[in-house]
Amino acid sequence: MIKLATVSPCYNEEPVLEDSVKKLTEFFDGLVAKGKISKDSMMVFVNDGSKDQTWDIIRKMHNENHYVKGISLAHNSGHQNAIMAGMMVAKDWADAVITIDADLQDDINAIEQMIDDFEEGYDIVYGVKVSRTADPLLKRMSAEAFYKLQDRMGVKSVFNHADFRLMSKRALEMLAEYDERNLYLRGLIPLIGLPSSTVDDTISERQAGKSKYTLRKMLGLALDGITSFSIKPIYNIIYMGILFLLVCVGIAIYVIHALIAGTAVHGWASLMLSVWFVGGVMLISIGVIGVYIGKIYIEVKHRPLYNIAEILGDEE
Repeated sequence: MIKLATVSPCYNEEPVLEDSVKKLTEFFDGLVAKGKISKDSMMVFVNDGSKDQTWDIIRKMHNENHYVKGISLAHNSGHQNAIMAGMMVAKDWADAVITIDADLQDDINAIEQMIDDFEEGYDIVYGVKVSRTADPLLKRMSAEAFYKLQDRMGVKSVFNHADFRLMSKRALEMLAEYDERNLYLRGLIPLIGLPSSTVDDTISERQAGKSKYTLRKMLGLALDGITSFSIKPIYNIIYMGILFLLVCVGIAIYVIHALIAGTAVHGWASLMLSVWFVGGVMLISIGVIGVYIGKIYIEVKHRPLYNIAEILGDEE
């Protein structure tokens, strides 16, 4: 029987939090009755600088529900950093930690299979989405493109897996050794290399509120993942430069032939198009290089990923 902790990052989750705690409490009670988890298991909610009553609700639930523990970050640190904060604190409280978003769109029934796999010796169990019909069409399409882009760019990750996963204490101790500022857990955790498995995860509709992962944030996360784990974009720029060089050689041959044949027509259109095209390519290239330099700039500062202002449940 294991001591389990779920970790849920919370940013303005006031509309769903009480209902989520109720559902998880019923589920935990069922697992305790089955002998799957110990009665001192817990659900840890990480307040990521919410502007609504999220932390007040977590504090209230902590006083009323023995499962509930809370962590309040000093400011909004971002989804990935909030998950990391929760895991690093919870690893000292539990034998295994499951990360799941506070809206419970992930299938909580898959948690039982995660526990079974953990008991069989797997240190990491990924929840893989097998159905996203509850998500809007645009989100489904952008998510598919997100995973395919990562794969093409050489980022090692689990396809259709977000941040619903189980990690053992051993895996979390190893994760703590990765001292990265540009945190992208979906690419970082597979690098640990411990035995892993997957379980099916069917996404359900969000009961209230709205998703915090907008298309802009999804694109930002994809950019973080690619630039933090792959140098393929730089090589692609080199290949593009070689292609342009070959094209230029071809154009030079054509121009020389036209001059000899006396068919060359002077005009500004081709010149202007060339200037704008080459200028655009140069700007894109400089931008990609700038992203990598920016990553180096952030890494060498070694600023903390998060600052914890208060912890509920650390009385022992």
